[in-house]
Amino acid sequence: MTTPTNPTSSAASPSQQAAQMVWAQWQSEQVFPSFPENCRPLTPMQGYQAQAHLPAVSGRQVIGWKIAATSRNGQAHINVSGPLAGRLLSGQVFESGATVPSAGNRMRVAEPEFAFTMGQDLLPQTTPFSLPEVMAAVATLHPAIEIPDSRLAPFTEAGEAQLLADNACARHFVLGPPAPESWRQLDLSTHAVEAQVHQGANVRYSRTGSGAWVLGDPRIALTWLANQLSSLSITLEKGHVVTTGTCMVPLELVPADSAKADFGELGQVSMHFSV
Repeated sequence: MTTPTNPTSSAASPSQQAAQMVWAQWQSEQVFPSFPENCRPLTPMQGYQAQAHLPAVSGRQVIGWKIAATSRNGQAHINVSGPLAGRLLSGQVFESGATVPSAGNRMRVAEPEFAFTMGQDLLPQTTPFSLPEVMAAVATLHPAIEIPDSRLAPFTEAGEAQLLADNACARHFVLGPPAPESWRQLDLSTHAVEAQVHQGANVRYSRTGSGAWVLGDPRIALTWLANQLSSLSITLEKGHVVTTGTCMVPLELVPADSAKADFGELGQVSMHFSV
């Protein structure tokens, strides 16, 4: 663990300094206990303001969003009262079957998730989006796996504002193929998901879950995200992917493990954790 130094000029705002610090720690694969007082976010809004600078600081494009802590277990684990939104950045997204870097990842878990790709923009508005409005803007549903991590250690004690500045623990993400269009007729809240973790040819363990883990229904989680972004005056853009949070207890990984999640008629997604 390191105590971060400020890599920015004094002209940078506190939120810019926080974003530059986070990105520097990601690049060096180091962690730190908390942001220095001069740029430490103290409220969720300040956390989101710091996160908003990450694309410019990193030189990456926003290709979508993740939602953290969409289950009571997840919220209790990181000591937050509700879900957190983070940006999915280019260069950190993989196709199913890809090898995902393990270096520097301290969480070492894979999280099977329901992910949606947007078919049209949802512009900020003064009234909340309804679930039917949000679902009408969705193009496709995908099985997915998120491989999160944090630059804060211990991240379970960092608090909501600092976790948001650290991009809600977003790191790597694996997007599976689009599900058949019949997904729209399914009750995603009861849809079962089965996962296995392999080491070579050996199955280390299996785990099950369902859409009910995800704020009760992945569609509810997506609607929460649309309204959260709207409250921040951010458009949920056509083409963006939204991964809605783990649908089971996260899968513990060690290097050289492979994880596979079977969403039944919705398809499968897999990844390999590098040595």
